Amino acid sequence: MHEFSAYKVRLRRLVGSFGFSGVRRVLAVGLLSLAAAPLLAPSALAVTGALKETVRAQEPENLKNFVDVIDVNGYIDRVMRDFIVDSIDSAVKNKSQALIIQLNSPGSLLSDNELAALEAKIRNEHRIPITVWVGGLNARAKGGAARLVSVADLVGVSRFTKIGNAPSRGDIDDPLVGRLYSNEQALKAEIAQVDAPVLVQFVGKLDGKTLEGKVLETAFEQKVKDGKGVEVTINRPYGVRFAKIGLIQRLLHMATNPSIAYLFVLIGLSLFVFEFFTGGIGIAAVVGLMAFVLGVSGLGNLPTRPIGVVLLLVAMLGFSIDIQAGTPRFWTGIGCVSLVLGSLLLFDGPRVPIYWVAIMTVLVVLFMVNGMPTMVRTRFATPTIGREAMIGELGEAKDSVSPEGVVTINGAPWRARTNRATPIAAGEPVRVVAIDGLLLEVEPLEGAAKEHRG
Repeated sequence: MHEFSAYKVRLRRLVGSFGFSGVRRVLAVGLLSLAAAPLLAPSALAVTGALKETVRAQEPENLKNFVDVIDVNGYIDRVMRDFIVDSIDSAVKNKSQALIIQLNSPGSLLSDNELAALEAKIRNEHRIPITVWVGGLNARAKGGAARLVSVADLVGVSRFTKIGNAPSRGDIDDPLVGRLYSNEQALKAEIAQVDAPVLVQFVGKLDGKTLEGKVLETAFEQKVKDGKGVEVTINRPYGVRFAKIGLIQRLLHMATNPSIAYLFVLIGLSLFVFEFFTGGIGIAAVVGLMAFVLGVSGLGNLPTRPIGVVLLLVAMLGFSIDIQAGTPRFWTGIGCVSLVLGSLLLFDGPRVPIYWVAIMTVLVVLFMVNGMPTMVRTRFATPTIGREAMIGELGEAKDSVSPEGVVTINGAPWRARTNRATPIAAGEPVRVVAIDGLLLEVEPLEGAAKEHRG
């Protein structure tokens, strides 16, 4: 009688991203996830059912029959490269049967030398078999990611996968260069050796394979009854250990998706504009800074065009000019045109989808033209002061006004401007002489009094 371990092995399948990898994981992408739900649901249910059927397996002594699985999803960047290298060393240390790279990647952002070094690490690793399973919904291994397929000890594919379009390696004859294979074509061309619709099947089919000079023991036979009550024999994996990148690394890796890097940059710039016109530093500035840092990190890893970045900055400048004027004018039009052109020209190679550009353009324009003036007025408004009634009101400079700064009128902070010839130091009394949009024109109290006496 077999002794069952006190440990229960939970197989948690990391779901691959759909067509626009990673976009569903950030702000404002809930609509896309809902739209994709009818497509994701059948596959997710099927995989969940298969995973539940695997566990309660025997756990061998010292875990010698376990395999390690890492999820490589999205572009192969430096964060993902380090994760792969560290995972190989960890699998060796843990004496795993094999390391499985669950791959779903549109390409690589590494330099040629960095990609070649990663290939060499996988190809020359003889302490443990390194396998690749190109799996997940519509999974692919394209561009530089296809290189990982070509150097793995064994390759499996699920349904509806695409492999190929790898970059050329000089004089080396590589069937993955210039051609894209479906899962059936990859199996027929022997680019892949195992047909495995789900990860559990791939783990089971590793059993008995001889890789790196050793015979793998990843599964055991067990008799179960199928839906018709007929007893059948299946291979059940002993156990699988999953690993994923940490939270900070995950955020940095997520930002290498063009759509998400673009989103973070726009969020950061928009919140910077908001904080500039609201006379202080608040939570919006902190969120904006975090989003901007992540966005810039993504732009640094992606093939970014400087002209695209410049146009986005011009767009924000145009919107800011008319926000200060208090109404949409010529510069709002300049901002809209620059925003669209900057979005389309931001990347050289991987592009932001047109629909995503349209959505973000509409949201930013609404925020700048309608939302920003409303929020600024609400933040600066007081229940007893109207704009025209403020002319002649007295207040105090919250900080230096030279020629612009912030003043306090009846307890409310306002952005203010004074004549360059009469700068106002922090704490000095001021008088409101005019209002220009959301900006107060003020002057020193003593100077204003002399004019009135004259």
